[in-house]
Amino acid sequence: MNLRKLANISIKYPKVIILIWLLFFIIFGFSAPKLPTVLKDHGLIPDGESTIVQHTMSTDFHIPEDPVILVFEKKESVSDENFRWFIQKTLFQLKGIDGLTQMVSPLQREGMTNGNFAYALLAFKQKTYEMTPVLDEIQRRLPMNTEISVKLTGKSVVQTDVNRASQTDLIKAERIGIIAAFIILWLAFGGAISAMIPIIIGVIGVTGTMGIMYWMNTEVEWSNFVLNVIPMVGLALSIDFALMLVSRFREELERKPAEKALVITMETAGRAVLFSALSVLLGLMGILFIPLPMFFTITLGAMMVLTVSVLLSLTLVPALLYVLRPVILAENKSFYRLKKWNFWSVISLYVMRRPVHLGLLAAFLISICILPLNKMELVIPDATSLPKDYNSRLAFETYQTHFVSPTNSEVYIVAHGKTDSLKKDDWLNAYALIQRLESDPEVQKVDSVFSNLRMPPEQLATIFQKPILKAKYKPFLQHFVKGNKILIHVTVKGEPSSYNVMSWLRHWEQEGELSTIPFMLGGEPKYQQEVFDDVFQNIKYVLFFIIVSNYVVLFIAFRSVLVPLKTIVMNLLSLGASFGILVWVFKEGNFGIEPNKIAIMIPVFIFGLVFGISMDYGVFLVSRIFEEYKKTRDNNQAVLVGLSSISRIINSAAAIMISVTLPFAFGDVIGVKQLGIGIAAAIFIDATVIRMVLVPSLMKMMGKWNWWAPGWLK
Repeated sequence: MNLRKLANISIKYPKVIILIWLLFFIIFGFSAPKLPTVLKDHGLIPDGESTIVQHTMSTDFHIPEDPVILVFEKKESVSDENFRWFIQKTLFQLKGIDGLTQMVSPLQREGMTNGNFAYALLAFKQKTYEMTPVLDEIQRRLPMNTEISVKLTGKSVVQTDVNRASQTDLIKAERIGIIAAFIILWLAFGGAISAMIPIIIGVIGVTGTMGIMYWMNTEVEWSNFVLNVIPMVGLALSIDFALMLVSRFREELERKPAEKALVITMETAGRAVLFSALSVLLGLMGILFIPLPMFFTITLGAMMVLTVSVLLSLTLVPALLYVLRPVILAENKSFYRLKKWNFWSVISLYVMRRPVHLGLLAAFLISICILPLNKMELVIPDATSLPKDYNSRLAFETYQTHFVSPTNSEVYIVAHGKTDSLKKDDWLNAYALIQRLESDPEVQKVDSVFSNLRMPPEQLATIFQKPILKAKYKPFLQHFVKGNKILIHVTVKGEPSSYNVMSWLRHWEQEGELSTIPFMLGGEPKYQQEVFDDVFQNIKYVLFFIIVSNYVVLFIAFRSVLVPLKTIVMNLLSLGASFGILVWVFKEGNFGIEPNKIAIMIPVFIFGLVFGISMDYGVFLVSRIFEEYKKTRDNNQAVLVGLSSISRIINSAAAIMISVTLPFAFGDVIGVKQLGIGIAAAIFIDATVIRMVLVPSLMKMMGKWNWWAPGWLK
């Protein structure tokens, strides 16, 4: 990209460029508020056996797929008869709701009542993300009783609450973040106009991208998580890119005419923005190796907002700078008169004089932050990701306490006959499979057609072949047999997310491929195992792609073997430290936060996003050092000048990034909190301990070797 030409176009046609982006903002900004209406579910949906088995259970065995769960609770003073009457009345009042396909009552099925508690299941034809109006109607129809409560939970209910909380969190976080970013920019630049330019770029970038995403909803099923990730990433990147350009233009404007200052700005800071954006893009592209819809849609959205941010920074920012040059020049003169001395020059000189001691101190601080990392536990988010006072969470915890064993996992197996109907061999093979399951030391219980009817496989095969007998036993058979399928319910020792249960599932999945009667596994444990496998089996490809591709880009930028390597290692250190802080805050429940495991997608997103975003500071800092080194060929002078001239801007950029991401930590949804704190912690460590101390210390100690590369590579 010819940045000099872009600068000249901005000088010749600034008003045209501003008008084009104004139209862009109006057209897509009109659609941006509608984005929440087209978001789908979370997107943690593996393409594996669990999805197939869940659908089979719903269509063939009438076990609702992602049902709405009504949790009933009565006081001790209420009689069992009145409790049953209230449940019956409630279910009667819910009949006729749009999309209701099945109702499972605790009055008709065993195991759904436990003392003062009971639950009912409601199945709907609508998708999880289409359930909001249905849930509102259910709430409206529920009877009121001071002694008996009924609350809703289930995946669709929890997801609806998460979506609503996320929208509220977004509004609050954006207000706080934008105001804080403006204040930081005003302090950094000493003028309102200079401070407003990055804010304008951020608002246009995020709003326009959200509008584009709304129009793409027919092509892409956006995860509801994009509602928080895209504004967070978009504001941070747009403001950071614009900040670098505005800062460099103001610096050059002190010594040169506006036209020349703008050209130099684009050729230096503009070049750094391009390489930074490329690093962020590569970090995001690495996430695509994980084959889950959530990671694809959020990565696609983040890549879109990154692209819009870069285009804005390289076209609208220079146009605004040129148009507003008289005001910026006036702010410049006022600002530089107030500066008595360069604080960052003093800090830089202090670091350069004590590279070994300060380098060791920085390494020690990072090591302390990394220590809690070995306690990290990952989990797939459920109702506990909501605040304690949400009814969907209260109902979920009541249901889990009274109807789900905390030490066991419920696995469903669907065995398939070799033809369209079950033959005698199929019955014999199914019985042999169940015997093998019952003899497994990890299996606590097996529930099947054999255990319920207490008949040998030969007798069941006979019944199934005779229509009269089959009709007689239909009430028993329909729960376990349909066509050529046999449903088996297995209770396995251990929690669904435990290592033992996941190992057991992987073992029996392989058995299913070799068994004399093919079978597939399903249920919540299998779903969780597939999600974990999709993440952990592909994370090595994510790491390899991001690290290697960023090394190549940085080598092209700086023509050095060691500088890219150091930059990547520094990024990994800041990420490790941020993950350690994340564990310390959430796993141990510090700062008044409820103890919680880390949502499985959070480390992946933080790694992909922060690795790229941290490259901003690495590229901006090293670019300035490299620029000075090319002039003087003096490594020490280059590091000192680069560090003292860019430190203020890097710290301002980091402060803005933190001000945009940290407010999400005060939201209601635990995953959003973790993302906000994780990114903010990584940026803070990266911009202070890493970029201001460790990087210059290493560059000072390594001297001219920083810029070494074999001749054939150069």
